[in-house]
Amino acid sequence: MQLTLLKSKIHRACVTHAEPDYEGSCAIDVDMLDATGIRAFEQIDIYNISNGARFTTYAIRADPGSRVISVNGAAAHLASVNDRVIICAYAAMTESEAEGHQPNLVYLDASNHVIKTSHSIADQSA
Repeated sequence: MQLTLLKSKIHRACVTHAEPDYEGSCAIDVDMLDATGIRAFEQIDIYNISNGARFTTYAIRADPGSRVISVNGAAAHLASVNDRVIICAYAAMTESEAEGHQPNLVYLDASNHVIKTSHSIADQSA
């Protein structure tokens, strides 16, 4: 049996560009891609904290150090500049692979600077 688990997450990124006329994708600062292990052209899900939209696209590389998060193509209608988003990538794995799996989590401030990295999320209490 294959399970689908969270592989990588960029938490609370700030959208810097929304380009409806650019070829569909999401451009992400290559430093953020490297920190999370998200690859160019990998499928990603984007969850827009600002408006509740949820959509799937793929990652492309933006210049290192640029702090760019550019939502492009049709998806640009689902995110605006300054929206806060969560960007996730998932991976299929066997139950035995899932046992030791730890996701790569990157947390950003409002200027897309990394403020924390982690490999776990605390249990939510009642």
